[in-house]
Amino acid sequence: MPAKKKSNVARDWFNTIFYGALIAIAFRSFLLEPFNIPSGSMIPTLHVGDHIFVEKWPYGYSRYSFPFGSWHLWNGRFWGHEPEVGDVVVFRNPINESQDYVKRLIGKPGDTIQMIEGRLYINGEIVPRDNPRPYIIANLPEALRSAGYHIPEKNIMIKGNKIWVDNKPAEFNYTIEYKDDKYCRVNSWDCGVFEGTEYTETLPNGVQHSIVEMSDNAHFDNTMMFTVPENHYFFMGDNRDNSGDSRADIGYVPRDNVLGPVWFIWYSHNYYSPMLAVWNWGDKMRWDRFGMGID
Repeated sequence: MPAKKKSNVARDWFNTIFYGALIAIAFRSFLLEPFNIPSGSMIPTLHVGDHIFVEKWPYGYSRYSFPFGSWHLWNGRFWGHEPEVGDVVVFRNPINESQDYVKRLIGKPGDTIQMIEGRLYINGEIVPRDNPRPYIIANLPEALRSAGYHIPEKNIMIKGNKIWVDNKPAEFNYTIEYKDDKYCRVNSWDCGVFEGTEYTETLPNGVQHSIVEMSDNAHFDNTMMFTVPENHYFFMGDNRDNSGDSRADIGYVPRDNVLGPVWFIWYSHNYYSPMLAVWNWGDKMRWDRFGMGID
């Protein structure tokens, strides 16, 4: 009798785990899938350390929507609607199918895309960018705070031509002189602070979003004219001078590779802060980004 009871307990545990796994797979495949942001290619919209939810149903489903999508079980999409220019989208990298990318949709089939001296042209028309403002892109192993400039992290203050870094403990406070208008280096951590310009860009369909440019003469600021082929899309990062996207690295993205639009940031923390350091959560969490929707 005890052996039978033990067998029933084991079976109940197996059923719980099995059906729980099925529910989790179905939830991730059909409804929402979580992703984290490991790079700064979508600054200022998405920051390193942001954790996002992606909606799986709006664009319908392809084999990449499900586990083992790389097995080529079928081609094409079913249900859903076409993404719109300006959508922030997660897709499977067509060059390396083990990687998921997040970028902004810039061109649909038949559109022409070109960069000329840092300006984006869609179908031969220049895309307006307005409201320039300074933007500091900082790569520091601690959080940063906005003060005087728009800085995505915390604990840096700009005063004139100096950056005051307020680190802990207090005896490590120091001042960094700018070498020029664009760049300075924090030697103690071998990390850089870079000044760019943030703009508001208005796409042809009226969608407005922020971009960051380091200059108008960077590597991808002058390109050939791209014509987006049928059943493909053209994607770019909002951090225009620091993004591997359709301009070079990944090319046109097949329609089947699209997973879905980014819905919102459900959690965000300083990427360089250890997650297990619970005592630092108060300073390391980006509380203002929790629940932030994505435009």
